[in-house]
Amino acid sequence: AARHSPKVHETVRRARVGIAGLGGLGSNIAAMLARTGVGQLVLADFDIVEPSNLNRQNYFVSHLGQYKTEATASLIHQINPFISVETHNVRITAENAMDLFADCDVVCEAFDNPVCKAELVSTLLSESETIRIVSGSGMAGYGSPRVTVCAGHEANMVLRLLLGIEEP
Repeated sequence: AARHSPKVHETVRRARVGIAGLGGLGSNIAAMLARTGVGQLVLADFDIVEPSNLNRQNYFVSHLGQYKTEATASLIHQINPFISVETHNVRITAENAMDLFADCDVVCEAFDNPVCKAELVSTLLSESETIRIVSGSGMAGYGSPRVTVCAGHEANMVLRLLLGIEEP
């Protein structure tokens, strides 16, 4: 509660946010939302941490070879042990997207593949009237500061949606 005013703390503590993809955008978004006290995070990715990820993703050498979901959950619990973290080591598809994110207030789309981005957004928008989606694009490559800035904008938009500052 010391992180925010009481109203902000209560609102974000009750929130459930999904993060689809835990690369440069998703791993950084997860850390930022953990720092702000979002109470429940649903993390989904099929990949493992590789050396090429370390230039822009929120991982350390000690995470190499781990599933990104497990590495991110570990970091989140170090940042804020009061957060509930649900992990799914799966490739997100049109067939499983709603099962993964049905109870989320907001889902951050953080894929690097445009076809997968479109599929996820289309699926969630067509199958849910309540999930709000925050998305970013064009962040792959070596530009670590650019990726982190975009992740910060996505995390900030999640908070604005949760707090009612932005309308869906």
